[in-house]
Amino acid sequence: MAQAVLDDPQGVAWRSISELARTCGTSATSVVRFCRAVGLRGYPDLRLALAGAVARDDDAAAVAAASHDIDPGDDAATITSKIAYADARAVTDTASHLDIAILVQVTEALAKAGRIDIYGVGASGFVALDLQMKLQRIGRPAFAWPDPHMAISSAALRGSGDVAIGLSHTGTTVDTIDALREARSHGAATAAVTNFPWSPITEVADFV
Repeated sequence: MAQAVLDDPQGVAWRSISELARTCGTSATSVVRFCRAVGLRGYPDLRLALAGAVARDDDAAAVAAASHDIDPGDDAATITSKIAYADARAVTDTASHLDIAILVQVTEALAKAGRIDIYGVGASGFVALDLQMKLQRIGRPAFAWPDPHMAISSAALRGSGDVAIGLSHTGTTVDTIDALREARSHGAATAAVTNFPWSPITEVADFV
């Protein structure tokens, strides 16, 4: 009976006690004795334990499969799983690396800001526009500047009471750094959002 459970835990989890007894050539009473011998109260507990173990194994296998790069032979379902896993992992990693105390300070500064400038070029420019929309929807005066020339012009008009945010994954985007430095030189509070906390952009940011 133990071998039947080891060979097909998922199948046993779905069988009735009589079906398992018949498969093993024994009686339902013997199945109950087996369950108690392994520390369970009865067959229902065995089925629950097996179902849980199978589910955990499936989850682990799914995570392992999804954590790899997309391969040329992957089907649509596998590609979708890998993208979903990568996005979820990115959010989790970001949350785990945030300095919550700094996040609160930035949030408080944004809540009181007379105006908010957001600088970012390339892919970060799209993030800047998304942040602008979200801030405006909650009544915050935010403006995204994905064009470097317009960013530096707006930065030159910032002052005390304003907040400037620079978005750069690498933290080395010169145009974004220049705009953030310009806003800071006129008295605006500055915040850098980057994946590299010791990168050049952090040198011109009050908050990282």
